[in-house]
Amino acid sequence: MAEKIKPNELYIERIYDFPVKMVWDAWVDPKQVAQWWGPRGFTITSQSKDVRTGGHWKYTMHGPDGVDYPNNTKYLEVEKYSRMVYDHGGNDEQPPLFRVTVNFIDLNGKTKMEMIMALATADAAAETKKFIKKVGGNSTWDRLAEYLEMESTKKDIFVFNQTFDAPINLMFEMWTDPKHLGHWMGPAGSKINYFRADIKTGGSAFYCMTGVGDTKMYGKATYLEIIKPHRLVYTQSFCDENENVTRHPMAPTWPEVMKTTFAFEAEGPDQTRVTLKWEVDFHATPVELETFNKAKAGMAQGWSGSFNNLEEYLAKY
Repeated sequence: MAEKIKPNELYIERIYDFPVKMVWDAWVDPKQVAQWWGPRGFTITSQSKDVRTGGHWKYTMHGPDGVDYPNNTKYLEVEKYSRMVYDHGGNDEQPPLFRVTVNFIDLNGKTKMEMIMALATADAAAETKKFIKKVGGNSTWDRLAEYLEMESTKKDIFVFNQTFDAPINLMFEMWTDPKHLGHWMGPAGSKINYFRADIKTGGSAFYCMTGVGDTKMYGKATYLEIIKPHRLVYTQSFCDENENVTRHPMAPTWPEVMKTTFAFEAEGPDQTRVTLKWEVDFHATPVELETFNKAKAGMAQGWSGSFNNLEEYLAKY
């Protein structure tokens, strides 16, 4: 980000593996935006959407608890395929909560999305940041990545992003050094013990997770690609204590093999954004694919627990 972020502003950056036009259209087309806008579990109904300078987008967000949230977005500046500025969170009963600037930047066929949310004060920005994390607001941009992937390749994926206050080399070490993994990997309340962790291209790991019910859950991973400090790719599956592949002990239709990709991107000298992409291995059955799709809210909760564990571990490290 070229310009300095002010204390009353929040900054979000994402890179999508698709052209600017495709990303822009997903933002402005009411039929497309309905497929991904809002935190996981939310849906929207657009009453009108006029994306131009001076135009409005009137829509209702429907929460998973049945509560409706009316919104009236006013576009203050629109430059097609490049930039939009709008007031967010206003309706007939309240003024806008903050002003949003979104830049869409072409990166040789990919798209960099830069978003700045400007609030009245630094305290308001800090409180909004906490609230967004609490309700999973940033999952909106993960859902956009999932939608674009499905539209382009027909592949159903799960995406999860989080920014950590740690330099990129340290973050990469957290994923690739066995002495760290057991301290944070796994959902909240769980514990992972690694019997083997040969974390290198072509290497493998064997582990056991406890603390999820009364079940011991064995698993193994095979590392396909490791590019320090930016990329880590591996497959993983459940297994028994002898490393024979088994099914999920509590979900028999869960896919047998998952492919996990982590991308690490520096957002400054002491901040790193970690992007998880989780996808089903190619030989999954339709039932397994359906199980994967319906479990995304649970996946988000599980990975959020792991990432929160990591934040706590980093704070003590």
